[in-house]
Amino acid sequence: MRYRWGFVLSIALILCLSTAGKDKKKILLPNDILEARTVLVVIDPDAGVDIEAPNANREALQDVERAFMNWGRFSMAVDVSTADLVVSVRKGNGKIAQPTIGGVPSNNRPVIFEPTDSGVRMGGHSGTPSQSGDPTNSQSPNPHQQVEVGPAQDMFVVYRGKRDNPLEATSVWRYTADGALRSPDVPAVDAFRKLILAAEKQRDAKP
Repeated sequence: MRYRWGFVLSIALILCLSTAGKDKKKILLPNDILEARTVLVVIDPDAGVDIEAPNANREALQDVERAFMNWGRFSMAVDVSTADLVVSVRKGNGKIAQPTIGGVPSNNRPVIFEPTDSGVRMGGHSGTPSQSGDPTNSQSPNPHQQVEVGPAQDMFVVYRGKRDNPLEATSVWRYTADGALRSPDVPAVDAFRKLILAAEKQRDAKP
């Protein structure tokens, strides 16, 4: 009888530990990310200009900015000092290695205003960055040919803003997939929107 009770208690202990483990769900996103309201979208500074599609990254950036504005949750920042989040984008073309032109300041573009579903899209960057470590100021000013080795798929990576060298810090979230930056729906932004909704639901469910 004593052995039987010992067995029963062991099983009960295992079940309690299992239940406790299930209750400790992984936090989807930290609170500072859920409270973010400004975002700066930049082209990955390590990305060169695709010889076959030289405007691919810039068009992807504009599509992502437009998708953020249509979402309506975020305002577009024009430099890292005012950006709660920094999103780095990079358009893939299905090739792991390809010839590109490096050293092109692809993030230096004029500020633009464009109507969207939720108002006016303001994007771009002009002049000298207002904070050291701005990701738009990390590229060499000398164009040169290079063989670029990197992911073959589209990349969308989220970092914390309002700090020096934000792209050198650990990313908050990343989305890599074929067509992740495809216009007009931009699946990467939609996936990020769904993640934020799920994270808010998780946060609000806590006692």
